[in-house]
Amino acid sequence: MARRQNRKRAGTGAPRHQTTDSFQNVAAKLGIGTNNIASGGTYAQNAITRQRAQLEWMYRGSWIVGQAVDCVAEDMTRAGIDITSSISPEDIDVVQAGFEKRAIWQALNDTIKWSRLYGGAIAVILVEGQDVSTPLRVETVSRGQFKGLLVLDRWTVVPALDDVIEDYGPDLGRPKYYDVMISAPALRGKRVHYSRVIRMEGVDLPYWQRVAEYGWGLSIVERLYDRLLAFDSSTQGVAQLVYKAHLRTVSVDGLREILAAGGPGEQALTRMFEMVRLMQSNEGLTLLDAKDNFQAHSYTFSGLSDVLLQFAQQISGALQIPLVRLFGQSPAGLNATGDADIRNYYDMIAQQQEAKLRAGIVKLLALIYRSDIGNSPPKDMNFKFNSLWQMSETERATIAVGVTGAVVQAADAGLVSRATALKELKQSADVSGVWDNITGEDIAEAENDPLPREGGYEDVPALPGPDAAEAGDDAGDYRPGAAIE
Repeated sequence: MARRQNRKRAGTGAPRHQTTDSFQNVAAKLGIGTNNIASGGTYAQNAITRQRAQLEWMYRGSWIVGQAVDCVAEDMTRAGIDITSSISPEDIDVVQAGFEKRAIWQALNDTIKWSRLYGGAIAVILVEGQDVSTPLRVETVSRGQFKGLLVLDRWTVVPALDDVIEDYGPDLGRPKYYDVMISAPALRGKRVHYSRVIRMEGVDLPYWQRVAEYGWGLSIVERLYDRLLAFDSSTQGVAQLVYKAHLRTVSVDGLREILAAGGPGEQALTRMFEMVRLMQSNEGLTLLDAKDNFQAHSYTFSGLSDVLLQFAQQISGALQIPLVRLFGQSPAGLNATGDADIRNYYDMIAQQQEAKLRAGIVKLLALIYRSDIGNSPPKDMNFKFNSLWQMSETERATIAVGVTGAVVQAADAGLVSRATALKELKQSADVSGVWDNITGEDIAEAENDPLPREGGYEDVPALPGPDAAEAGDDAGDYRPGAAIE
């Protein structure tokens, strides 16, 4: 009896668990888990991040994927930085030129691009005469040693996952070394220390998903994939409808009998329509038999643009890139310019710059300063990312007046020297558009100015020496309480 019950229990199998949401109406079949059409929907694995060839085909063949990958990378690197320091403006120009001649911004641009496409990429710091497998010591770099960056995507390097960083800090748990594959453009077969690497990742993943991706992130295309298919399918469908914009029909008397009989009748029918196409002109003239009936049907495309716009907005939301930047299309609506969307997007870019670029640029600044100027960078050397929002001439003029007035007031009050005032005006030239002609000679000449007298009081006579008593009445009375004339 017990065996029969056990067999019966074994035959029923484990109960099936269904996911339900907070609202259900079983009678109306509303809600998840109520045996309706919506209950069949789910999310399956679509790990196209690991399919390098497909990602490359999509990047090459889809302009939307190209824009999705390139827009953010280009906006994060196209405006450069503004260096703030006590060093001379000439040295600042030398450092800025060092970024340009080594194509640093282009290398960082490529690193961000391939990290967004593949899920990860690195930029290797190239210092002449140093082994890339050893830790980078910035203080050992001398003039002319820093050569630039080498960009390698995740498919050309293998992170050493069995040897991770154990020192506390932002790099804790990351690979200590990266082995360059033979297929890489340079440094083939080399092992690169993490301190010589600027690492970029795609979309951040939870820990176990990151382990499945060998420590890298997620390609942005993977989240975009289903929305992209919907948009491209709809666009292609609308393109096919263009061929049906002028649908024309011809009613032929006894067509079924002619086709059934075949022979000369069918040949005559075929020849007739060949003549119709031959004789038809762009004036709308159509040659037909008197018994035939010709009709033209027009197809309306109303509503299709709204459908395509909705799919485009979903792609824009998936990428966090506004329509005006991704598609070059201004938003619809009264007085809608897209400026608010662009400002929000630029705020997102600024946050990405601080999170992903600042640490690497701090290291690059020190390397360029040592390599091009030959000295240790000052401790107060800092920078800020230039704003992507371009100001109008009126806004520039307002800023120029405000900065100039503040600097002049500080100099007149004796709070800063004339040399410091000239430096401040020179550094504000990139934003305000004025005071760009202040030269280093002007600043050097101002540094030789005598120090201002504190409080602006007049000179007082010097106290008498030991021979004052023998000088007579002209020496003055300097006893306590006596007035100084």
